[in-house]
Amino acid sequence: MSYNDVIQDAQDQMQKAFEYLEKELKGIRTGRASSALVEFIKVEAWGSLQDIRSVAMVSVPETTQIVIKPYDGSIKQEILKAIQNSDLGLNGMVDGDVIRVNVPPPSADRRKQLSAQVGKLGEEARVSVRNVRRDTLKAIGSLTKDQGLSEDDQKRAEKQVEDATKGAIAKVDTAADTKSKEIEAI
Repeated sequence: MSYNDVIQDAQDQMQKAFEYLEKELKGIRTGRASSALVEFIKVEAWGSLQDIRSVAMVSVPETTQIVIKPYDGSIKQEILKAIQNSDLGLNGMVDGDVIRVNVPPPSADRRKQLSAQVGKLGEEARVSVRNVRRDTLKAIGSLTKDQGLSEDDQKRAEKQVEDATKGAIAKVDTAADTKSKEIEAI
């Protein structure tokens, strides 16, 4: 394994941490309806837990409403119960063969909670990126020792890792700040 392989692996892991953060941020309610709010809620259907998007079609006909149309009408109540039990603070109602979920703007207290949750998710992503950096620097040190590579190459590789870390943390901070501003702007 070369320095370049180790650095590429680190960059891939940092990107995965960022993508996970983005996925989590999409699920945080901002007052605007989004299918991402409910798509990953787990529903007890056909003997196992599944995402809502696996058992129903989710659409957003208005900015404050989500419509969920189950593929099988027999699981409407399970979907409704899963939405009400989620920590989103949403309530739905069965309307014929669909479930309508109104998304009211969050209260000031709820916005503070959501903003704190965004901060926590951002910090978790930053820690994940730093852990990747730590592990990568250890791997570079081992490569230098085991393969007898020069210290100049080691320093160059370490600088590349530091640059990748700074870039990944900047992306995480930007995503978290954008989401926080979105929440506070309601």
